[in-house]
Amino acid sequence: MKHVFSLELPAGYRVQDVLAFHSRDAESVAEQVGPAAIRKGMLLGGVPVVLDAALPSGACTAEIDLPRARNVPPDLAGRIEAAARNILGLRIDPAPFAAFARGDALLGPLVARQPGLRIVQSATVFEALTWAIIGQQINLPFAIALRRTFILQGGRQHKTGLWCYPEAADVARLQVEDLTSRKFSRAKAETLIRFAQLVADGALDIEERADNPIPAICKNLLAVKGIGPWTVNYALLRGYGYADCSLHGDVAIRAALQRLLGEDSKPDMARTEQILQQWQPHRTMAAAHLWASLADRPNESA
Repeated sequence: MKHVFSLELPAGYRVQDVLAFHSRDAESVAEQVGPAAIRKGMLLGGVPVVLDAALPSGACTAEIDLPRARNVPPDLAGRIEAAARNILGLRIDPAPFAAFARGDALLGPLVARQPGLRIVQSATVFEALTWAIIGQQINLPFAIALRRTFILQGGRQHKTGLWCYPEAADVARLQVEDLTSRKFSRAKAETLIRFAQLVADGALDIEERADNPIPAICKNLLAVKGIGPWTVNYALLRGYGYADCSLHGDVAIRAALQRLLGEDSKPDMARTEQILQQWQPHRTMAAAHLWASLADRPNESA
């Protein structure tokens, strides 16, 4: 079964940025990236889906492993299209930030060198949160390797052969040893499974709605053992497309500020938070430009 749709890509859309983000894992099992296309496997509502997005046309085709249904349910179609907007970086319009930062002494030159830079997101909020947990306090190459293992342990394989990133119910069934035997620390494995069980049981609602706004979601996430402010802010950026995330705990952000300020050492977290506050309510895009400034040092960029 297929669902076909098209997304309008804005003028100046930076195709290569999006392709580069999704091709960071050369051995990826859930994404395939070509010269002008992204193929992404994911589970949505328990249904294995492979999304093909052609760039720069914005034409999308989702192959859905739902053999008994005659038509794609509207709710599933909506989730597929939302995932496509996420992975193509269409949630946050960069224009307001560019206008805001144009006269800023620190950020202005960075923004001028990277016009149209966008935040590329994970396909779903659950993927963003689990990726943030996986990436806590380790370097990017190791985090990418763990993510691949996580997909193989918790995900499911689509009939086309591509693996689908797992949902909460899939991860909740794992045992801690399924991950610790494959280079996960016990603390990281326990946090991932604990988080997934809370989501799968309905005890933790991670879907943003009028009756479950971002502040409430943040408070509930921070109450989960093993999830701290950096994880929450990173998930706000990659999962919710929230425009004002403070990544003051991020090592790469601090390294970028050190370079930008011309100082001998990275600013500490408190000073980094203070610096970032001057760019409210656009701290998410500020983070994107700070990361981009480290493009020649890819192991530091999230």
